[in-house]
Amino acid sequence: MKKILLIIMLLFAFKVHAFDITSKEVILYNLDNNEVLYEKDANEKTQIASLTKIMTAIVTLDNVPDLNKRVIVTKKDLQNIEENNLATAGFTLGEVVSYKDLLYALLLPSGADAAQILANNISDDFVSLMNEKAKELKLTNTHFQNPIGLDNSENYSTASDVAKMFKYALKNKEFKEIIQTSTYTSSNGKIFSSSIFKASKKYNIGAPYILGGKTGTTDGAGLCLASIAKANDVNYMLITIGSTYDKKSPHHLIDSKEIYDYYISNYSNQIIAKKTDKVYKIKTKYSSEKYYYVTPNEDIKKYLPNDYNKNDITYKFKGLKEITPFTKENTKIGKLEVYYQDKLINTQTIYLNKKIDFSLINFIKENLLIIISVVVIIILIIKKLVL
Repeated sequence: MKKILLIIMLLFAFKVHAFDITSKEVILYNLDNNEVLYEKDANEKTQIASLTKIMTAIVTLDNVPDLNKRVIVTKKDLQNIEENNLATAGFTLGEVVSYKDLLYALLLPSGADAAQILANNISDDFVSLMNEKAKELKLTNTHFQNPIGLDNSENYSTASDVAKMFKYALKNKEFKEIIQTSTYTSSNGKIFSSSIFKASKKYNIGAPYILGGKTGTTDGAGLCLASIAKANDVNYMLITIGSTYDKKSPHHLIDSKEIYDYYISNYSNQIIAKKTDKVYKIKTKYSSEKYYYVTPNEDIKKYLPNDYNKNDITYKFKGLKEITPFTKENTKIGKLEVYYQDKLINTQTIYLNKKIDFSLINFIKENLLIIISVVVIIILIIKKLVL
């Protein structure tokens, strides 16, 4: 039921667009307002390959206060790496490396060796720490069985949960810096290259707005990509999982480019009302001005289609029905609600931003009967006293 309501809300706010993509599970966010722009089976449980390493990095950053601290690579750290033909960063037995080097090796070339070295040196039960963090982040459809992302029925997540995990990781300055790095030279002189930027260059995929991210690839998960992008002052985050894995084309990047291109080309932050716009009027009393005009406290911006219809923007004011010169300046007079296609998109508390002038003529006009009555009464009283 919740999924149906979410889809209805999305269709209500955004035009439906059919993407020609192979990714099975997708979710796209506008990070500036934490709004889901597009989703496809985002709550389906699935293998997530090396997107698992996002959590490996989170647990590392949570538990290692000094990233310059160094560890020695052991035989256990390299166990089963070569046998399973896993991608590595090239660490060797006996090598001394820093945690910082290991994080770059984990997130750029997606080194399985880096994942095992980190796990073995941080905790005897590193995977439990991963699952505890998943519970803390309320990743209700996620479970980890290994720090690498190997296909396993007990190592799964959803596009929606990966998005939550990725958003949390992006709050860490070190993590965000690493995933946006193209190449990094370790303290031992090893060069680690970002798998995203490497594939973009190799296959000539023009997506300069992609700032970075994390890739993942296994037979069970297909091609996966968690990425962030920025265009036209809008920050995006996209998770794609289960793209066709044929080793000949980076379908995860191609899919991501298609989705990003569509939203970048067709949507942007629109100024739907300026702070000088008169969006509502309130009657005045005892003033030379017939109305007091309500204006927004600041320019109202909303991420909308470039061709949105201004007639779809409506305003509702809940507050004073009438204003007089006796209403003090800066007094709260009500609340302004802004709607797009009947969906509430902005709420502002409105204060009286100027002094209402007093008109004696209008005061007399509006109270003429009372004034005449008072004068008549005074005259009658005077006559009675004289007599």
